[in-house]
Parts: sequence; C-alpha cells; structure tokens
Amino acid sequence: MAAKSDYYDILGVSKSASAEEIKKAYRKQALEWHPDKHKDGKEAAERRFKEINEAYQILSDSEKRAAYDQFGHAAFAPGGGFGGFRDAGGPFTQTGRYGPFTYTYTTTDGDGSPFAGFDFGDPFEIFEQFFGGGSPFGVRQGRRIPRYSITIDFMEAIKGTEKEVEIEGNKRKIKIPAGVDEGSRIQFGDFILSINIRPHNIFERDGDDIFVRVAIAYSTAVLGGQLDVPTVDGDLKIRVRPGTQSGAMIRLREKGAQRLHGRGRGDEYVRISVLVPEKLTKEQRRIIEGMGEEGL
Repeated sequence: MAAKSDYYDILGVSKSASAEEIKKAYRKQALEWHPDKHKDGKEAAERRFKEINEAYQILSDSEKRAAYDQFGHAAFAPGGGFGGFRDAGGPFTQTGRYGPFTYTYTTTDGDGSPFAGFDFGDPFEIFEQFFGGGSPFGVRQGRRIPRYSITIDFMEAIKGTEKEVEIEGNKRKIKIPAGVDEGSRIQFGDFILSINIRPHNIFERDGDDIFVRVAIAYSTAVLGGQLDVPTVDGDLKIRVRPGTQSGAMIRLREKGAQRLHGRGRGDEYVRISVLVPEKLTKEQRRIIEGMGEEGL
C-alpha cells in the first residue's frame, strides 16, 4: 500500500495553522481540485478531492488533529481508536448537480463509507460560502432535505409575509413568520428555506431590538419637548427631557421585532443627535455668547 500524504501538506498549511487558516485552505483546495474543473484528468482530480476532504475532516477536529499530530495516520488505522478510512464506492455513491458543479458524494454508515466513524458535517459548506444560499442539502432522519434561500424586505421580516416560490418546478405559497432575522432557517415540510433580509434606510436591527437615529434641534435638547420618532408600527410621539445630550439613547419598550422563538417583542432604541446651527442671527449669537459667559 502506498504511503499516505501528510494532511498538512495536502491542504498546504503548516502544523501550527489555526482552525480558520485550515478552513480557508480547505475551501481553496476543494474549489481548485473539484473534478469538474479537470475534465482531462478527472480521475486524478477525484482522488485529490477525496484526499482534501479527508485531510480537512481530521485537521478541523481538535481531538482528531491532536491524535494525528501524535501518531500520524496510524491513529486512524483499524484498531487505532478512530476507525479507518476505506475506499469509496459501493451502491451508496450519489451524484448530481449544484449550480454549475457536478458533485459525487458517498454518505452511508455502512462499510462502503470512506469516512466511517467520522462526523462529516455539511459536505457542501464550501458551496454555501462561495455561491450563497447554503448547501442544497440537509440531512434529517437519514434523508436529504433540499435547501433554498429567499431575500425579503426588512419590514416583511418584521411583520411576516406570504411569498410564492418555485420549488423544483412547482409553485408554492409559503408563510414567513414575523420576527425572522438574517440567516434564519425555516423548514417547510420537504425543504428548508434560508432567509436573507434587505437593509432598511432608517432602521437597524440587532436580534429582536431595533435602532434608529433621530436628530433634534439644539433648543429641544436644552429645554426638552415632544418629538415624533419612527417605529416599525408607525410614528410615535415621545417626550425629550431637558438637557438631553447628543448620543443619548431613549428606550421604547416592546417596540422592536417579534421574538421568533418566544413571546413578546424586543425594544426600540432611539439614538439622539443634537443639531448645531451653522448660521446664527445677531440675537441668537448674543444669547449663545451670554450662555458661554455663564459657563453653559
């Protein structure tokens, strides 16, 4: 049997590489050696592609990496504590397409699996990072669940919405609940939908909380007064206290986003900025100068 290549050499990283460096190297190598990019040498590319995935499975797991650093490939030979890698093949190999790529993936728990005893995770994570929308497959109770993505407006995420989508040639109406956030994943029976949200021109969001910036006149900051502020439910009149400083935050309870996994809503935070007049009348200047003389 030919000696196996060093896993670090396969990914092109040093033995001191961080987890993030290993992950980046894996993505780069997997894209470079995808069999579809090597039509004239597809067999060799498939072998290399398998080596890259095998190396990543070891080096991305801290426990397996430690065992490899100490014992090398022997740690994963039969009886080595982690189980052995075997040749792929058998009746469980599946092929298909994802976007412009053809994939070949063997995923069984039997003796035909090339990664028996290993938690492979999402074999299409690389596609999620480079092509958006996530892997087209999830695994649930031994079967694959297609994954899709959809982009909705900020207010649609806040209020909930109904969309018509096309899934494998069939049009479906789906209800997206109020409170979904960027990256939320919802299972609709036979498929999983990942949510992307367009940014809003006024509101910002952090979890269930909403943030908005509001400018007030200098006189209002000094003397206090009433102010109309936007919320996701429409404008709301609030009172500004005398002496409010620029950068102050006003909390509006239960005016944020609906909690998707729980009851109630988040809060809205109004960040105040004080407008300083660029031009003053003579009378205004006299008043301001007088305030300055008094240390105000």
